[in-house]
Amino acid sequence: MKVAVVGATGLVGRTMLKVLEERSYPVDELIPVASERSAGRMVSFRNREIPVVKMEEALDKKPDIALFSAGGSVSKEYAPEFAAEGTTVIDNSSAWRMDPDIPLIVPEINGDILTKEDRIIANPNCSTIQMVMVLAPLHREFRIKRIVVSTYQSVTGTGKAAVNQLENERKGIEGPKVYPHPIDMNCLPHCDVFLDNGYTKEEMKLVNETRKILNDKKMKITATAVRVPVTGGHSESVNVQFNKAFEMEDIYRLLENFPGVSVVDDPARNRYPMPLMAQGYDEVFVGRIRKDFSKKRAVNLWIVADNLRKGAATNAVQIAEYLLTHDLV
Repeated sequence: MKVAVVGATGLVGRTMLKVLEERSYPVDELIPVASERSAGRMVSFRNREIPVVKMEEALDKKPDIALFSAGGSVSKEYAPEFAAEGTTVIDNSSAWRMDPDIPLIVPEINGDILTKEDRIIANPNCSTIQMVMVLAPLHREFRIKRIVVSTYQSVTGTGKAAVNQLENERKGIEGPKVYPHPIDMNCLPHCDVFLDNGYTKEEMKLVNETRKILNDKKMKITATAVRVPVTGGHSESVNVQFNKAFEMEDIYRLLENFPGVSVVDDPARNRYPMPLMAQGYDEVFVGRIRKDFSKKRAVNLWIVADNLRKGAATNAVQIAEYLLTHDLV
């Protein structure tokens, strides 16, 4: 099994290597790939130092699976080339997510739609993954009518340069900035670029990707995405209105029984999900589960996950695991 990791020196790429190692994915040959300026650098994998190669060299090696986390433009250019060589590409960028011919996959929810013919598979946005992990079992049972979500997103979602900006600001050091304002001691209602409709791309990803994954084009969704001075883990306040009536014990039962979701909900003992709790874990944590008394058939949820793991790297590796166990690669 030859596995390429494209973008191996970035935050998500390095996490992909870590997750492949932790989950004992059967990698006979690892092919770490990065830009030309990173070629020759070494990455650690299973107690070995492996040199980073350029894209053309990786293509020549014809990997079985390629995990992409190098940005949309790289994916658009190279994912079809890898696919043409027989490689199954699992892409972490936004390049292919809304392509009607490309599956957008969270394995616990819709892995069963994958086939051997799927040579490019899209990994959803980090904030979408953690939300749909909690909403999927509820939607199956009660059918979601409307979602209102506000996110509180870590700077790691922007990348290493954003982490550096936050750390520099905390130390009083002048340095390069990726945000238009200070992020330390601040919150920016500005994730990704603004669109003509007044929403950001991140907010519209939550809308469009959720509909695609849950297979409901008519689902009403509105989102506000906020960047917060946290260095790991995204949080979301989610208000959900259902078409069908429910009992609160059914909400708890469905969430407690869904794989990959962990209910942490004991406010009397100050137990609720937090980014610090989620760091380094693959579960999606949900708490503050309570009925919305202002609206019929509605609940409030607080959802937290490590955006570099389940929000990106772990979900991609889980897709690769699904392909392997179902003989699709």
